[in-house]
Amino acid sequence: MRAARLLPIALLTAALLVCSGCARQTPPADTLVVGQVAAPRSLDPQVTTALNDFRILVNVYEGLVQYRPGTLEPAPGLAESWTLSDDGRVYRFRLRDGVRFHDGSRFDAHAVRFNFRRMLDPEHPFHDTGPFPLAFFFEQVERVVVEDPLTVRFELSQPFAPFLSNLAYPTALMVSPAAVRRWGQDYGRHPSGTGPFRFAGWTRSGQVRLTRFEGWHAGRAPLQSLIFRPLTDPMTRVAELLAGGVDLALELSPDNVAAFRKRPGYRVLEATGPHLWFLILNTRSGPLADVRVRRALNLAIDRRTLVRDVLRDTAVVADGPVPQAFAWAFDPAGPTYAYAPERARTLLAQAGHADGLALTFLVPRGGSGMLAPLAMATAIQGDLARVGVQAKIESFEWNAYLARVNDGLDANADLAQMAWMTNDPDTLPYLALRCDAVPSEGGFNSGWYCNPEVDRLIEQARTTTERTERARLYRELAHRVQQDVPWVTVASWRQNLVLQDKVRGIRLEPSFALRLEQAAKAGRR
Repeated sequence: MRAARLLPIALLTAALLVCSGCARQTPPADTLVVGQVAAPRSLDPQVTTALNDFRILVNVYEGLVQYRPGTLEPAPGLAESWTLSDDGRVYRFRLRDGVRFHDGSRFDAHAVRFNFRRMLDPEHPFHDTGPFPLAFFFEQVERVVVEDPLTVRFELSQPFAPFLSNLAYPTALMVSPAAVRRWGQDYGRHPSGTGPFRFAGWTRSGQVRLTRFEGWHAGRAPLQSLIFRPLTDPMTRVAELLAGGVDLALELSPDNVAAFRKRPGYRVLEATGPHLWFLILNTRSGPLADVRVRRALNLAIDRRTLVRDVLRDTAVVADGPVPQAFAWAFDPAGPTYAYAPERARTLLAQAGHADGLALTFLVPRGGSGMLAPLAMATAIQGDLARVGVQAKIESFEWNAYLARVNDGLDANADLAQMAWMTNDPDTLPYLALRCDAVPSEGGFNSGWYCNPEVDRLIEQARTTTERTERARLYRELAHRVQQDVPWVTVASWRQNLVLQDKVRGIRLEPSFALRLEQAAKAGRR
């Protein structure tokens, strides 16, 4: 036990030794330096899908809708108000007057129409500035109509309940049509939005600099500059934070987060968002085609101990396909699988595996939101062994892993790790649980799960605009999925951010956005 208590201190000490070339110069008082996980791939919000990029983009751009602070509830953004027709198919938005893009061009209804046509219309002259991988968020949009410069109308093919939530997602951040016309396919290196900070430079190393936009319609940000430094090695992020080269660092390891919680001069911010970390189970072939075996695995895995000892409380235990962050749709009294190894052994015996069975367990060596995948896999392997299940771990680099798992589990693979971060309770079930969402149809249902009743509930929930009824449908959906257990749902990540104590005005959002328009340093106003 004593060695375990000393481990975090040793990790922080080792971090200082890792980076002999780390910055020692304290950033200026009017500049905030962020230690990011990687360099951005693009600063075009409609092109990128990376959370790492989105954290920069929400400070450069704004959308028609944004999330109300501290929630996943849609609230006015560049649209000051909206109405919905009685049939749920027509949204009419009234836009804020006097808003300008960073390049000086006007934000208006024509700019809104340009943004959505660029994504959705293959005949649009700037559709080739894509690809737009998340354009399917708006596939129900049939027409975008400019009624006047400050009024825009969206006509949908059918009612689509997640529409407002999808508008609050970074994919719907508004880019400057003038800048797209000027830069074409290079727009992602020359971004122009309406947000509190404007693009000021992108170095060869991937470092991005933003400066305060003095013409921001909502006021004046306290800081003059933001710098996003790509530091791919987590120990280097720790070392830079300790040395003063960055003001805050993202996505540190569970052990280092635990260490910083007790270290003077630093604060740890943590918040649970709409994230699920789960095991996909092969429901089509092999022993896991038997629901009794799938239930046994759910009972055999000690999720609470995993969260406490492996993830060091940087996550919370999760149940079912609806993350707890969607409080309005999550059922806290829903079915759960508490740790019960004796019941697991009984179910395995009933399924004909009293003498045990062998499974193949696919594991990535890293990846976005994957929560210490190798350490978690080893601990899960131990839990399964205690009920007679021998899980052979096969690990892959992230891109190779995705290629393997996204093609679907086959006779050579029984279970695989996966993580999703979503913006609406519709997204994950629709993309990964429907019968038609199997890999052969271009979906992410890699375990080949199929229940027509679940499909019916998914379709009803996404076309029902009345929230109370939507909530009832998602709770019923969760009950049915938990009966079939196509997954072992393990945890929801508590995103973490460690910052110097002098930094103020930052809060973590359940959307995983990093909004810095209120950020400041002690002594600065």
